[in-house]
Amino acid sequence: MAPSHDHADMTRRSFIKGMSSAAVAATTIGPAMTSSATAADGADGKKVRMGVVGGGFGCSFYWHEHPNSVVKAVCDIRPEALDRLRKRYQCDVGYDDFHNLIKDKNVDAIAVFTPAPLHVYHAVKAMEAGKHVISAVPAAMTVGGCEKLIDAVKRTGRSYMMAETSVYRQEVISCRNWFNKGKFGEIFYSEMEYHHEGLIGLYFDERGLPTWRHGLPPMHYPTHCTGILTSVTGERFTEVSAIGWGDGHEVLQSNLYHNPFWNTSGFFKTSGGHSSRVSVFWHVAAGGTERGELYGDKMSFFMPRPGGIPAMVGYPNPGHRTEPIEIPKHYDTDMLPEPLRKASGHGGSHTFLTHEFVSALLEDRPPFVDVYEAVAYTVPGIIAHQSALKDGEQMKIPDYGRAG
Repeated sequence: MAPSHDHADMTRRSFIKGMSSAAVAATTIGPAMTSSATAADGADGKKVRMGVVGGGFGCSFYWHEHPNSVVKAVCDIRPEALDRLRKRYQCDVGYDDFHNLIKDKNVDAIAVFTPAPLHVYHAVKAMEAGKHVISAVPAAMTVGGCEKLIDAVKRTGRSYMMAETSVYRQEVISCRNWFNKGKFGEIFYSEMEYHHEGLIGLYFDERGLPTWRHGLPPMHYPTHCTGILTSVTGERFTEVSAIGWGDGHEVLQSNLYHNPFWNTSGFFKTSGGHSSRVSVFWHVAAGGTERGELYGDKMSFFMPRPGGIPAMVGYPNPGHRTEPIEIPKHYDTDMLPEPLRKASGHGGSHTFLTHEFVSALLEDRPPFVDVYEAVAYTVPGIIAHQSALKDGEQMKIPDYGRAG
């Protein structure tokens, strides 16, 4: 399909020129987390016109409530999912073909919430059609797919953001603030884990046919872990040795990924010379969790654990070692425009993801989780899976750099 050149010629710079000065005053939700969303409410300027594809997870964001965005079109091949999108975003324009959605000249940006193996195809096609893109995780399923995303951003000049929820969990926002103030000292070791027992119910559709999740290698979905450390410290994962475990279940013998593992743990080296353990488990006798632990020489932090164990901080003082800490509700502050100051999915992250993407376009800057960050979160897991298939062979992880 040939890209739509009518909209492709609109650069980010010209897009901004169409906005009012009030519309571009929204916050930067980056590492320092110091700005506030003060001028977005009631802005009269042109809004970011969104198209949303994928009526499952894609229904959980707030494009219709952000004061500087509006949903102009929705898309899903399933009639019931398309209806959900229409109702969620109060949008009358619906498509059952993605290729028609990206031709819509009333749409500036596409939110891609389709099955993971389609993320690269849909993101690249949308950018080639002149649309900015925010995509669900993971960015890609292969190293080659990650490279295609980077190439598409460079060729088209479009913005790309990955909607990694861990980056905007309330605990991780706090960790960035603490890190930037030097409270951790040096974070020399970290542990991150994503446990999700019970996925087998999502391995088959209503017809009994395998879905994209059927046998998915756990380390092909690493970003809920890798995004924690990298978004706090900026370090990249540079080397890994990983071990996988499987029990010969039918799913592990019949999946199209040729993946034999339910669970995989990787021991990583970072660009700062530090060590990190990342574990992604699909089958485990433990409560589900997305969490991390950051160990510093001045302070350590432990995200809440299953069983009601709260967030904790640790100190080196023998008489004051570890204690519970109450995490602020960052979503209920001026870090977000007033209509978005509410609890949302995945630890309060969905309103932040909505606001960051809209703000990045309005401010003509790369989003916090831009294509280079997205690849830095995704590729380590892909290489870790390759290491696990080779019985833990130590492997190098390519670094694709940073924006600018």
